[in-house]
Amino acid sequence: MSWKQEKQHVPVLVAGAGLGGLSTALFLSLHGVPCLVVERHRGMSPHPRARGINPRAMELMRAAGLEAEVRATGSARALAGNSGVLAARSLAGHQLGALHEQYFMDVRTDLSALSPTGWCLCHQDEFEPVIRRRAEELGARFAYFTELESFVQDADGVTARLRDRESGEVRTVTAGYLVGADGPGSPVRRALGIGFEGPGTTGHFLNVHFEADLAQQLGERRFIMCYTFNDTVRGALMPLDNSRRWLLHVVFDPAAEDPASFDEARCRELVRGAAGVEDLEVKVLGAIPWEAAGRTATAFSSGRVFLVGDAAHVMPPSGAFGSNTGVQDAHNLAWKLAAVLRGEAGPGLLDSYDPERRPVCAATVEQAVLRSKDRPRLAEKEPAPANPAIHADPEIWFGWRYRSAAVLPGPGDAETDGVWLADPRGLPGTRAPHVVLTRDGREISALDLFTRAPVLLAGPDGAAWEKAGEAAAGRAGLTLGVLRVGGGGALGDPSGAWGPAYGVGAGGAVLVRPDGVVAWRSPTAADEPDAVLDDVLKALLAR
Repeated sequence: MSWKQEKQHVPVLVAGAGLGGLSTALFLSLHGVPCLVVERHRGMSPHPRARGINPRAMELMRAAGLEAEVRATGSARALAGNSGVLAARSLAGHQLGALHEQYFMDVRTDLSALSPTGWCLCHQDEFEPVIRRRAEELGARFAYFTELESFVQDADGVTARLRDRESGEVRTVTAGYLVGADGPGSPVRRALGIGFEGPGTTGHFLNVHFEADLAQQLGERRFIMCYTFNDTVRGALMPLDNSRRWLLHVVFDPAAEDPASFDEARCRELVRGAAGVEDLEVKVLGAIPWEAAGRTATAFSSGRVFLVGDAAHVMPPSGAFGSNTGVQDAHNLAWKLAAVLRGEAGPGLLDSYDPERRPVCAATVEQAVLRSKDRPRLAEKEPAPANPAIHADPEIWFGWRYRSAAVLPGPGDAETDGVWLADPRGLPGTRAPHVVLTRDGREISALDLFTRAPVLLAGPDGAAWEKAGEAAAGRAGLTLGVLRVGGGGALGDPSGAWGPAYGVGAGGAVLVRPDGVVAWRSPTAADEPDAVLDDVLKALLAR
């Protein structure tokens, strides 16, 4: 039965089925929340577009049970050995330089001390169907070629008018909440009167998707991207399969050139210029103009409406932060919507979405812009040092800190300035650290524990916390994972790394949210652990 034939109410309506909207549907579905995703286009985009899934986003795919499937896609298999960013006159021409800055963490870097997973180079046109299939299996519904025409909200929910772009038929749907994942021009954001702020446009580009035999020019090199600087074209070549399929990003000025002027013949000449082969046989598969910009919405929510992905922020592709940041938006929002809809949390929990995600996203936009401005140095013989304001990639992936009412500083937790921390050490508001633990005789990452419910982890001498956690969950009517690390608890800590990583002693405890964010910790035992945890859970869930 299609969604049009059912009762027209859904707990969550999602506008937009790009990566942000698909991720929202996935994470909501994992929490058991039904949702309807409407998309104005006929289907998913066949254009490869973004392809770098960074380690934090891959951690979230791992938590969703999708890591293996993503890595099994054709592009991920083909590009598994690619690494490095180069600059050259052309693919066949003289190499000018390579990116070797300390802030840059190449995809081959060993991250095993920081994460249970790592980079994956998977084209968006293969990544998105993986997410959609899983979301549909879990109950999410999708309506393509359907436009969110308008919406109004009140204290009880959101009423939306949806128009079928094929038939023109208009239907009314009510929802508890609306998520705007409808791209940089977001009609949802505009309807809310929310603006964009930031440095603005950083460049205009044309993505040329093409096929050509460049095996001879590529040789044994297996790079991620090769910037090209010559009289014919200034752009960047990206191999899609290390064989015949490629993308070329071309810089152009829309004030001087109409994107429509880039016809097939002109695109072929640009490809030949980037390849350095004058008579190259080229099959152009498509060309899409796009704008690189740095902007952040002035608010990420208004009442019962929330913004994720490009509707909330846009950034240059340098660093591969853009779509990955949208996946993290969805992950932060989904568990909160689920907790409120289940009645486990008060509506005030949703007020934490904006103060948590907006500062981190704005700082990420800034980092992407700084990296974008840094890339031209690759073509210089003796480049000046990189801008010291650029933070290292692992800080952007793993070192952010949230500050909101859903984060509760514990005894002795010092305040920190800014968004980025080089060594968070389990501070409340930061991503829970990766530590290798054992459970039922097998190794796991601590991150594998944080999926659908809050988890209380107690140290080896924390039996009192363990008992208090189980009792507090019962009083609150809340699903709470309670586990002791070491000391005969359910989790083994063979290296003894858990306590130092999380900043607690043997008698301490840590509460981690379903999104893998440390919500609270006590470095030591407490005189009245039951009362402490009652207060902590009440504050965390805005009850």
